[in-house]
Amino acid sequence: MFDKNNFKDIITVVLILGLFILAWIIIKPIVFAIISGILLAYILYPFYNWILKKLKREFLSALLVCLLLLIAIVGSVTLILSSLINQAINLYFILQNINLSETLIKILPNFLSTELSSTIAGSLNTFISKALAYGLSQSGEFILNLPVILLQLFVAIFIFFFALKDGKKAIEYLKSLDFLEKEIQEKFFEQFKNITYSVLMGQIVVGFIQGLIAGIGFFIFKVPNALLLTLLTMFVAIIPFIGAWLGWAPVVIYLFSVGRTGAAIGLLIYGLLIVSLIDNILRTIIVSRKTKINSAIVIMGMIGGLFAFGVLGLIIGPLVLAYVLLVIEIYKKKNIKTESIIFKESA
Repeated sequence: MFDKNNFKDIITVVLILGLFILAWIIIKPIVFAIISGILLAYILYPFYNWILKKLKREFLSALLVCLLLLIAIVGSVTLILSSLINQAINLYFILQNINLSETLIKILPNFLSTELSSTIAGSLNTFISKALAYGLSQSGEFILNLPVILLQLFVAIFIFFFALKDGKKAIEYLKSLDFLEKEIQEKFFEQFKNITYSVLMGQIVVGFIQGLIAGIGFFIFKVPNALLLTLLTMFVAIIPFIGAWLGWAPVVIYLFSVGRTGAAIGLLIYGLLIVSLIDNILRTIIVSRKTKINSAIVIMGMIGGLFAFGVLGLIIGPLVLAYVLLVIEIYKKKNIKTESIIFKESA
């Protein structure tokens, strides 16, 4: 039988669970905007800290960084969008009209070109058609969902502002909860910071810079639709084991196929000597060895995150998997420490 106190405890637990469920229902539609704001704050926090040292005011410094970010977003979208739409349309017609069989015959050895080229060309044509159709459908959905996207952007900027201004206070509050022993808790937060830095700076930021450098090469060698190809290269550059070469190598093949041999050789040398090598240089400078995480975790997280959460999953996926492994490792160390204490006491 339940007594009065047990009944009150059950009601209290139910009410608390109900409140958490309602809170999740409220936050769920904007959860990715919240995460985006926090991640942006983490990436731009060094810049905010530099501004804060100059202005000496948290509110004003955070507001200035937010305004600069908004100007950068609105300015880049305004300048790029019209050109990007035109280039996407041009690329659509180029891909529709290109003769893949002839191009492959030129590239593949003679004993392979006859049968293999037609098979590969057919597969590539199917893939390109589906990719183009998907791109067009996504463009239509983007226009229809523009009001929702603007609201999400507002939430992301709002969270970004307060994450800059009050981020340290939030971390100190989490530390004050004492959910782990002090020594283990300090290690947990240190590893948490290192993992976040490794994924965001070592994969996302480095990939973005590498794609941007590849884009400079596209403009130097006057590659058609250079802006669109730069964005695509940025996307593939952040994925481990793939990298920026998947963005510029097909462009080299295209330049060879249309008879622009000089530009093709120039872009090939540029890609091998500058774009590919810059990856190793940047990762050495930006990410120290202690912050590196296994590439298998990163790529599994990115692919799984992409399927589960869309584009933002490329960032969220690796972080979630790395955090799970971190929690398991902390739990394991805590148990080992507890067992050693028990053995000492029994001895």
